[in-house]
Order: sequence, then C-alpha cells, then structure tokens
Amino acid sequence: MESRIAMISIIVEDMEATAKINELLHMYAEFVVGRMGIPYRDKGVHVIAVVLDAPTDVVSTLSGKLGMVHGINVKAVYSKK
Repeated sequence: MESRIAMISIIVEDMEATAKINELLHMYAEFVVGRMGIPYRDKGVHVIAVVLDAPTDVVSTLSGKLGMVHGINVKAVYSKK
C-alpha cells in the first residue's frame, strides 16, 4: 500500500488520557516519523503533533482510536502527494 505523510494533532485537556495516548502511539511506532509535545500551562492543556509516514487507512485507524479517548481532541491532516 502507498504511504503518505500525515500529521495527527492532539489537544489534551485531561492529563489522565496521556497513558492511553502513549499506548496507542506505541502500537503504531513503526509509522511515526516524529512527535512534539507542547505544554500550554496558561490554558491548562497540552498540544501534541505526531508526524506519520503511513498508508491512509493506518492514519485513519489511529486517528479514530485516539478520537475515542476521553479528554482529548484529535484531527488528522494529509499531504497531497
């Protein structure tokens, strides 16, 4: 299957969700190019950007599983190429 570059953006509003986030990202580690986390303490949230090189269905599946985790918001963006 053809892979694409994608980024999953995660806004963590409930810090108890981090264990589940890390568990899911570990399951898909072979597709992760890199990740960056930014604590925004003034607003009481953390922002995580995860860059993937994976087939569209893998990105979609991971994004969907993350989206079911309580206390976070998730969006995926895909490259056009």
